[in-house]
Parts: sequence; structure tokens; C-alpha cells
Amino acid sequence: MNIREHTIENEKILLSEYACKSDCGDESRRSVQEESCDIRTDFQRDRDRIIHCSSFRRLKHKTQVFLLPKSDHYRTRLTHTLEVAQIARTISRGLRLNEDLTEAIALGHDLGHTPFGHDGERALNALFSEGFRHNEQSVRVVEFIERDGMGLNLTREVRDGIMNHSSGTKAITLEGDVVRMADKIAYINHDIEDAIRGGVLTNEELPANAVKILGNDKSKRITSLIVSVIQNFDGVIRYSESVRDAHDELRAFMFENIYNNSKINTEKEKAVRVVEFLYEYYNKEYNQMPRLYRELADKFGVERAVCDYISGMTDDFAVDRFIELFVPKAWRI
Repeated sequence: MNIREHTIENEKILLSEYACKSDCGDESRRSVQEESCDIRTDFQRDRDRIIHCSSFRRLKHKTQVFLLPKSDHYRTRLTHTLEVAQIARTISRGLRLNEDLTEAIALGHDLGHTPFGHDGERALNALFSEGFRHNEQSVRVVEFIERDGMGLNLTREVRDGIMNHSSGTKAITLEGDVVRMADKIAYINHDIEDAIRGGVLTNEELPANAVKILGNDKSKRITSLIVSVIQNFDGVIRYSESVRDAHDELRAFMFENIYNNSKINTEKEKAVRVVEFLYEYYNKEYNQMPRLYRELADKFGVERAVCDYISGMTDDFAVDRFIELFVPKAWRI
């Protein structure tokens, strides 16, 4: 047996009955069939393709919560993604689920996120006639945009997990459900840390009941949430009732005091205007977009291609394009 075959045999022994195995006997899990790798399973190949793609690298220059932060210590969309992947892998390991599938979904879940975080997403959602949701865009990235329009040809389990990582949806695998839970665990707790670092929150202001149940620092809270998921597993990914209530209280507190905080949001209207101006311009002048997006416009329509182009921009690139297109340059003799 080669290395991949040994891995598949080990999965049969080590993984839970609830896990999605790498060898499910279904040859149609990719849109385009490929010859198997001697070393890596399908899910390991998906993980590697995501890590090496352009959209993954651009996440390092996309806003998580704090817009265009000037400190290296604030989270970006990339560091958020890495934290989600680590939390999700820990949960999957504890439940004996497929870590490779879990990691691939986690690393790809935000590939379609816009510049300027959720404010950029809300702006495109309001502008685009069909609406814009970053989870759907992440799937478009891996299917139609990456590799110069060829896509990454990921397995359906990874694509499904990426599509269904947002609240209110259900993945076809428990590994996908784990990523959805890990996403919430990660962003609530690292956003608290960033808010404290940014001087808009103190640890003492956090809800006392939530702190009592989950812990008084980031590490303890993350550990409490992970342990609760593992200890309460019965075929469904969930917390205990008390931990769920504490998590929900903490999340509500963050939305009221941080995500809607005027001190944090002072520049966000400007970011929204940047997206609006770019959207209007490229819908009129779509031939000014790079070749790939012109081809996407011919295939899917101009509006769709403009969303593809803008959502793929980093924060700085979007600002630079706005300045180049709309800010007059000084005239020199």
C-alpha cells in the first residue's frame, strides 16, 4: 500500500462512526475526476490547494473587526481563519472526526470575504440585485475564480462545509458543523482581546455571569467552549445549556458594545462609500477590470463579475483603486 492507502486504513480504525472518511467509495466527490495522489487523501489535497491559492494570501490584508489597523497585533481575516482552523481541529480530534476535512473547510471558509469586513459585505449585499453573502462567494472563489478561472476542483464535502459555515445552515458532515461552531468561538473571543487592546473595552466590563461560567481570559473561555462541545456530543455539535446561554450572553454583549460601537465605526461609512463608488464605476466600465473578470462578466453577467472583483480586493487595494479613479492628481509642469 502507498501512504494514502495507509492513511485510509488508519482512518477506519481510529475515526469515529460519525466521521466522514477520506475513502467513501464515491468517485463523484469532485466536479472533475482526478487521479489519486500516492501520498495525500482527497481532503489533504483540498487543504493544500486552499493554502497555496491567491485568495488565501489576500486574507492577511482584509479587515476582521478593526478597520485598517496600524498595529501588527490586531486580527486580520487571515489570522481569524487560522484560529478557526486550530479550534476546529481540536474539537474534531476530541470527537475522532476527520481533522483533514475539518481543516480544509476552516481554511477555505472566508476566501470570499470582502474588503472592510462585514461592512464591505453589507455594502455589496445592498448593491447587488441578487444579494451578496460571503459564504456563497467563498464557494464561487473555489469553483470559478481561483487558478485563473479554472477553480480548485475541491471535494463536495469541503465545498458544502464552506457554504454552510454561517448560522442558520446545516452542513452534510459533522466536520462542517464543527467549523461553524469554531468560527463563533474564535471571533467572539479574539474580538474581545482586540477590543481590550484597542482601549474600547476592559475585562471588567464583560458580563459577570458569562465570565463566571466560561472563564476570565481568552484561553479559559475557548477551552470551556471546546470542552463543552466535546463532552455534550451525542451525534450533534452543541454546547451544554448553561455554556450555550453564557456564550449567547457574551455574543449579545459584543454586538451591543463593540460591533456597533461608534468609536470603532467612525471610519466604516467611508469604507462603505469606497465599495459603492467602485461598484458603480465598474458596472459602467467593466472593460477596465482585469481579463479574468471580463470573462466572468461575459459568462455570469456584469453585476456578478463586479462583485467577484471587488470582494477579492484587499482593504488597501480597494482604497488605492478609489484614489486612482476618483481623487484628482496634482498637475505638475
